[in-house]
Amino acid sequence: MLHVWIDQDLCTGDGLCTDHCPEVFVLLDDGISYVRDVESTLVASDPGGRDSIVAVPRKLEQHVIDAAIDCPGECIFVEDIDLHVDAGGAD
Repeated sequence: MLHVWIDQDLCTGDGLCTDHCPEVFVLLDDGISYVRDVESTLVASDPGGRDSIVAVPRKLEQHVIDAAIDCPGECIFVEDIDLHVDAGGAD
């Protein structure tokens, strides 16, 4: 499953990401882009950066990838990770 986060220190605030995928990316009053959890609609702005990673719904994956490619600040990081946590104990 794809996940995305933004390094706010690199963000130039151009807003191209919000043009590509407004469901996932949001430009806040500080002029910097953040990612939004599509299911909860909460903006992952605290603390920001890698700690604010969100899952990307499959139907939006290509839009998120296009946003990362077009980002002038190269601040959008797309990761293919499995966040599966084993609820059972180790034997």
